[in-house]
Amino acid sequence: MTVLQVRMKVNSTQVSHFTLAAYFDTGVFKYLCFTIIILLYLLILCANVLLIVVICMNRSLHEPMYLFLCSLFVNELYGSTGLFPLLLVQVLSDVHTVSVSLCFLQIFCLYSYGSVEFFSLSVMSYDRYLAICYPLQYNTLMTTKKVAVLIVASWLSPFLAIVVLISLTAPLQLCGYIISKVYCDNYSVVKLACSDTRVNNIYGLIYTVISIIVPLILILYTYMRILKVCFSGSKQTRQKAVSTCTPHLASLLNFSFGVWFEILQSRFDMSSVPNMLRIFLSLYFLTCQPLFNPVMYGLKLSKIRNIYVHCVHNVFC
Repeated sequence: MTVLQVRMKVNSTQVSHFTLAAYFDTGVFKYLCFTIIILLYLLILCANVLLIVVICMNRSLHEPMYLFLCSLFVNELYGSTGLFPLLLVQVLSDVHTVSVSLCFLQIFCLYSYGSVEFFSLSVMSYDRYLAICYPLQYNTLMTTKKVAVLIVASWLSPFLAIVVLISLTAPLQLCGYIISKVYCDNYSVVKLACSDTRVNNIYGLIYTVISIIVPLILILYTYMRILKVCFSGSKQTRQKAVSTCTPHLASLLNFSFGVWFEILQSRFDMSSVPNMLRIFLSLYFLTCQPLFNPVMYGLKLSKIRNIYVHCVHNVFC
């Protein structure tokens, strides 16, 4: 037995829980924090559920673009539910611990949420590319069967990738149990390992490329083609592109900002950044995106906006 193996055997312990060390004592203000967080969660639930119902109940919205949007809104509900219930419990708790099984469940939910978000945004950019660059062939290129396949693929592929990610992390021997965040994070767990993590690191890099870099390259390519058509097309084509692509680009930039900061914070020393700012930015892509998307798409897409205003008018008038 080598010296390293002896040290690992001595230091490793059977971890039954993790401590989320980014929480700090807020005293009586924890009830105010709890109220703000639960109101934000309820707002996210109401906004996304409302738009899902509007799209599902109106046959005029049963078009590829709105079906992809519906899938996106379902993902916002899924990601928010993976974060907020545990966050609310931890805010009120004096001991910020979470069981290993619940921690891995949250990792699965949050990581798959992020991957589905990028895949969904890339599928939506492909849809806009076909609609603007090939308007006459759009209905034959984007069939109902193709829409269903793209939606299933954008959900199933991330789920399978996360299963592999967690199956590589779960067997690791851990020499610690403190996670310096307000939620569970796979890379934070890997850093606690005193066993060999080379396979985890390699797969983590592959996972990042497939779930983030590849969708971003696809989105960049489609929008370069869209811009080329817009510059050479009519004023009507440019107006259509701007009206349908602006919410998508705004959503992409908003989500990408939060994700890239989270990656930087996980991989590099960010101790110079104030603790409150680090917590806010680490939660940004998990809290602002689910609220940002329904507001942005609800306001910018006239078809959704008009149906929504009509429904509100019928309810209150």
